[in-house]
Parts: sequence; C-alpha cells; structure tokens
Amino acid sequence: MKILIVEDSKNMSGVLKEVLEHEGITVLQAFDGVAGLLAARREKPDLVLLDLLLPKMSGYDVCSRLMTDNLTRHIPVLVVSTLDTRDSMNKLRAAGARHFMKKPYSLDELLAKIHSLLPKPPSTGA
Repeated sequence: MKILIVEDSKNMSGVLKEVLEHEGITVLQAFDGVAGLLAARREKPDLVLLDLLLPKMSGYDVCSRLMTDNLTRHIPVLVVSTLDTRDSMNKLRAAGARHFMKKPYSLDELLAKIHSLLPKPPSTGA
C-alpha cells in the first residue's frame, strides 16, 4: 500500500509518515499543492491525504484536478483540515471530495478511516 500525504506542515507530515510506515504502508510526501498533484499523477498512490491550506495550489484545486484526471480519478482522497465551515464543505463537495476528517483528530480515528479507504488485499482461499 502506498499513501501520498499532501501537507505543508513538515512536522505533521513527518509524524503521520512515521505512524503509517509503522503500519507497513509506503508513504510519499508533498509539501505544496503543485508537488502533490504531480506526485499523485506520477506515483498513483492507493490513497491521498490532503490538507486544504497549501502553498502554490489550494487543496480544493488539487482535489478537483485529481477527481477530473483519468490517471488519478480512481484514487480516494481523504481531506484532513481545520476548515469545516458550510462554505468550505460545499467547495469540497464541488471539487469531488467524498471523505473528510477535521483537525485535530485522534490518531486511532484517522488510522481507522485510512484503513477503510485503502483497497482490500485479495483473499486467499484456504
């Protein structure tokens, strides 16, 4: 499994990377919207964790472009942000976002949500 974290806070991104790698997940990081979009297209992760307040391109624009690009539209995007106003949620829905978690969050809740969005490994008949 491979997750792309698009988060401008290197501290928060680093903590998440460490936790996810402990779970056996490969983690890619991007610290601005443009880099995040390029990494998603190049690496095709199984999930994108996306902040909204990013340099160079907002998370809304990143999400919208991911959802309309044939290379990335199948990748689930989990938006993780402090912005949970009605206006912000409407903009997110318009951008194609279907999954949202408010910061601050509990790590257990975030991990549960991440695991629910990752593809399930094929079961082996025993």
